[in-house]
Amino acid sequence: METKVSFSASDVMALRQKTGMGMMDCKKALTENNGDAAAAEAWLRERVKGKMEERTERTTGEGRIGIAIDGSNGVIVEVRTETDFTAKNEDFVGMVAEVAGMALGQPAGDVACTDDMSGRIDDLRVTTRENVNFARGTKLEGGVFGQYVHHDGKRACLLQVDGDADGDLLKGVCQHIVFHDPHAISEADVSAETLDQIRSEAIAEAKESGKNDEIAQKIAEGKVRKFLQENTLLHQKYVLDETKTVKEMLPAGATIRTFIRYTLGSD
Repeated sequence: METKVSFSASDVMALRQKTGMGMMDCKKALTENNGDAAAAEAWLRERVKGKMEERTERTTGEGRIGIAIDGSNGVIVEVRTETDFTAKNEDFVGMVAEVAGMALGQPAGDVACTDDMSGRIDDLRVTTRENVNFARGTKLEGGVFGQYVHHDGKRACLLQVDGDADGDLLKGVCQHIVFHDPHAISEADVSAETLDQIRSEAIAEAKESGKNDEIAQKIAEGKVRKFLQENTLLHQKYVLDETKTVKEMLPAGATIRTFIRYTLGSD
């Protein structure tokens, strides 16, 4: 005699709520696994994951950036998905935060997507039926950190500072970096090639307008100074108080070691 599988409608509903799958899919999963809820969940996830593997080429133009900080460790990550609707879902937002937290134990440098991180991402791939993937991440060690993630999750900054600095100021500097996108921290971080290109272009333009060599050189140096003022973080006007530069806002003894600025979809 065929053994009748026993499970209730509430079992089906509980599995549906946990996996986001349809009622009939959940009922079939419980039937195939003799009413064992854990086995049915694994069966469903594996089945849907297999179908999702066929969709990995689908464009992931949306997503979210997340940041996690724990003492002298800081991480910034980007996870992408297909639609803005999914990217704004609280489950997706929570997953990105968890993935960032999981990366805190990794060495400094590029973040690798571990099995635990992949598993958490796969949970969202299953429930959303979208192509969700880990795009990139960076781990920093040492000093103190500031952070800012824009409200839409599409722009963010992780700031690393040596010395003492107020948390609100560090957040403000991160906001500044997100909105002003500095080329470098100071003039020392700008390549000689970049400055030489600015000079040569300015000299050529000045000579074309009839200026002599001496005047052309002065114009070129002026353009270099302007570039450094507008494109190096320390010399930019602070976004929350444009009467001061970012350098003037920093307390004595505090120096910016580095910053990581992410914009969704930009490598």
